[in-house]
Amino acid sequence: MTRKHRRLVVLISCLFGLGAGVGLTLTALSDNVVFFVAPSDLASKPPRAGRSFRIGGLVEPGSVSQIRQDGKPVMQFRVTDGKAAATVYYAGVLPDLFREGQGVVVLGMLRPDGDIAASEVLAKHDETYMPPEVSDALKKAGQWAPAAPPPAKPAMDFRPATPVPAKP
Repeated sequence: MTRKHRRLVVLISCLFGLGAGVGLTLTALSDNVVFFVAPSDLASKPPRAGRSFRIGGLVEPGSVSQIRQDGKPVMQFRVTDGKAAATVYYAGVLPDLFREGQGVVVLGMLRPDGDIAASEVLAKHDETYMPPEVSDALKKAGQWAPAAPPPAKPAMDFRPATPVPAKP
């Protein structure tokens, strides 16, 4: 084999190895990538079955309720972006900042009936949020700004969970 052929074989081998490495990396990453969708995107183009995704929006007022599925308590609520809404089922403890009208990001999978089975719920807040302990301390010190909104209430303080029959 000539020197020229050896260089060509080494170059082709390196390119093949690099391509295989990039392909394996992309395959591994595609299994772990979680896409973010809005409720209106979910209604128009749902993700494929078995694929985890994040959905974000506001908790629809009047939609939070507690139901029982398989003998376990499950929170049911709707997430909306103003155009469409998606029903979410979450078996777990909701964050303290979770409440109706509040922004949330939900990690979950699409169920066969089109609802979302959530594995994680994150409550969002804006820069005007102030923890209750801080606002109480400011009130005692006389430094409370009346123009500032009151601190957010935990989900279970503003509305008790009401049992709703589970879907069959």
